[in-house]
Amino acid sequence: MEITTLCYIEDDGKYLMLHRTKKKNDINEGKWIAPGGHCENGESPDDCVRREVLEETGLTLKSVRFRGIVTFYSKAAAGDRDELYTKEEKSPFSNDVTDYMCLFTSDDFEGTLISCNEGTLEWVSRERIPELNLWKGDLIFLDLIKNPEQPFFSLKLTYEGDKLTEAVLDGKVIE
Repeated sequence: MEITTLCYIEDDGKYLMLHRTKKKNDINEGKWIAPGGHCENGESPDDCVRREVLEETGLTLKSVRFRGIVTFYSKAAAGDRDELYTKEEKSPFSNDVTDYMCLFTSDDFEGTLISCNEGTLEWVSRERIPELNLWKGDLIFLDLIKNPEQPFFSLKLTYEGDKLTEAVLDGKVIE
C-alpha cells in the first residue's frame, strides 16, 4: 500500500500536465497526469506534494488546497505488472493492490519550469484535458475539482488492468 500525491497546478485556465513518456516500468506510461509522487518516510502529504512538484517541475508551491482522497483498488494489477510493485506492496493472498492518493490543487506558485526526467510538461487548457490519454477515473476527480466550492471528498476507483470497473464517491456508487 502506497500513499501518493497529485497536484493540479492552474494558471490562466490551464493545468500543468505531465505526459509520462520517459520513466521505465511506469504504471502511468503514455498517460497524462498532474505532477506528484510517492510519500517518503516522515513526510506528510503536504510535504510530499511540495517536494514532488519542485523536483518534477521546478515550481515552488506557495500554497496548496487538499481537495480529496482517492483510493485506487487495482484488481490483479500486481500479477500483470510484477516489476512495478515491491513484495511489500502485494497482498500475500492476491495480486490486488490498493493505493491512496492525496489530491491537491494550487494556483499560487513561483519559479520557472524545468525539464522533467519522467516526461514532458505542458500547460493544457482545462477544456482540452478530456482529449488527452488519461485514466478514466481521472475525469471524475477533475470534474470535482473544477468547482472551487466542492467539499473535501473520498473517491474509490476500482480498476481491472486499465479498465475502470467501479467508482464510489463519498460512499455512493456513481456511473
